Amino acid sequence: MWFCRDDGKVNGYMGQLIIGVDPHKRSATIEIINEREQVLGTGRYGTDTGGYQAMLAAGRRHRDRVWAVEGCNGIGRHVAQRLVADGETVLDVPAKLAAKARTFDTGHGRKTDPHDAHHIAVTALRTPDLRRVHADGATVALRLLADRRDQLGVARTETVNRLHQLLLELIPGGAKKNLTTDQARALLERVSVPAGDIAAITRHQLAAELIDELTVLDARMKTATRQLKTVLATTGTQLMSLNGIGPSGAARLLGDIGDIHRFPTRGHFATWNGTAPIDVSSGDHHHHRLNRAGNRRINRALHIMAITQLRYDTPARAYYQRKQTEGKTAMEAMRALKRRLSDTVYRQMIKDDHTAQQTATGPGGHTGATLNSSAADPNPKIDTSEKSQPGPANHHPKTSPTPTP
Repeated sequence: MWFCRDDGKVNGYMGQLIIGVDPHKRSATIEIINEREQVLGTGRYGTDTGGYQAMLAAGRRHRDRVWAVEGCNGIGRHVAQRLVADGETVLDVPAKLAAKARTFDTGHGRKTDPHDAHHIAVTALRTPDLRRVHADGATVALRLLADRRDQLGVARTETVNRLHQLLLELIPGGAKKNLTTDQARALLERVSVPAGDIAAITRHQLAAELIDELTVLDARMKTATRQLKTVLATTGTQLMSLNGIGPSGAARLLGDIGDIHRFPTRGHFATWNGTAPIDVSSGDHHHHRLNRAGNRRINRALHIMAITQLRYDTPARAYYQRKQTEGKTAMEAMRALKRRLSDTVYRQMIKDDHTAQQTATGPGGHTGATLNSSAADPNPKIDTSEKSQPGPANHHPKTSPTPTP
C-alpha cells in the first residue's frame, strides 16, 4: 500500500488503487486502475456540486485509493483542493510526465480525456515521490497577493503612460518623468483651456480622470503591500534582509517556490529559475548559452535584486565590474551576478526553513512541491553546465553598508 513520509512525499507499494483525474473547468474524467494497470472503472463528471459528489462517491467505492490529479497548481487546483478538504489523499501529477507517458504508450498518442486520465493514473503508479497535495496555506496566500500587487503595478504603469501622453498635448514639453498624483493635479489645474476648443477640453477631462485612477491605484497598492507584510510576518522569513528584496519580491519567492527542499542543490534551483546557463558544447568546443526557460517570475525578482545592488557601492557591483574586466559584456556580467544571487536566495531560504523547524512545536514545515512539480514549473534537472559557482556568496542585512550578493 502507499504511505506518506514526514516531508509530504508519497512512496508506492503493491495493492494500491490509483484514480487518475483529467480536470477541466466544467468537467473531470477519471480512470481507476490497480497495481497491474488494469482498468477497474471510468467516468466523466461535472465539476458542479452534484457532479463532484457523484465522482467522489464513485471513487469511495474502492478502498486504499489515491487520487492522482494533473496540474494541482493550475487547472486541477479546484478539484484537488475539494478532494483534500473531503479527507482524500491527492497526488500532484505534472503535465509533462503525463505527456511523456502518452508519447510512449500505444494508440498513436491520441489525446482524449479518457486517454489523458489513463496516462495520469499510470504516471502516478510508476513515479515515486510525487508531491502530496495539502490544503492551501500561507504560500498560496502570498502568491495570490503577489499576483495582485503585480497586476496593480502594471495597471499603474499603463495609466501613467496615458497621462503623460495627454499632458504632452496640453503642456508644452509635457511633465517630468517621476510625477506624483498631487503634482499632476496641481499641474493640470494651471492649464488654461480655450473655451471653444473641444479637443483640449476633452484631453483635460480625461487627464483629470486618469489622475483620479492613479490615486485609487496608489491606495490599493499600499493596501496590498501591507497585506503582504502581514502574511510574511507569519512565515518568519528573513528574505527581506537581503539587499534588493522587498515585500513583493519575498512574497513572490515564497509563493512560487513553496518548499525549497524540493531542490537538492542550489544548482537545481538555478536551473529551475533560469539563471543557470545551458551547456551547448560539442567536441572540443565548450560553450554555454542563455537559459530562456525556467520560472520567469523568480528570474525577474532576481533581476530586480541585481539592479538594486548595482546602484550602490556593494560587493555585487565589485563582482559585476570584475566580470567585465575579465572580458564579459555588460549583459553577460549581469547573468553571472544573477546566478550568484540565486545561490544567496537559496541559502537564505534553507536557513529560514531550518530555523522554522527548530522553533516549531511539531513536525512539518513548508508544504511545497517535490522535484516533480506541476505543469507551470518544469521538473528541475542539472548537468555540468548548471553546477553552482565555486566560492561563497554570503549576504548581509540591508542595514550593512556593504551587502554581499
